[in-house]
Amino acid sequence: MASLIELQAYRGRLERAVFSGTRRLKDSNGEEVEFRSQTELMSALALLERAIAAHGQSSSTIRFQTSKGL
Repeated sequence: MASLIELQAYRGRLERAVFSGTRRLKDSNGEEVEFRSQTELMSALALLERAIAAHGQSSSTIRFQTSKGL
């Protein structure tokens, strides 16, 4: 999985493409991705947002294990 910084950088490029109407993006590897429609761009952006949110979540459960030393 990509790092959080890489995901955020790609989100920025994808947002610029959405707002400018561009359908073709070049990723950090030099590969080009062409989206068929604005709907597909928005779907990719939503998927990326979910990946960023999942990457940033941390565990909220703390488990204690104690003993009496016996």
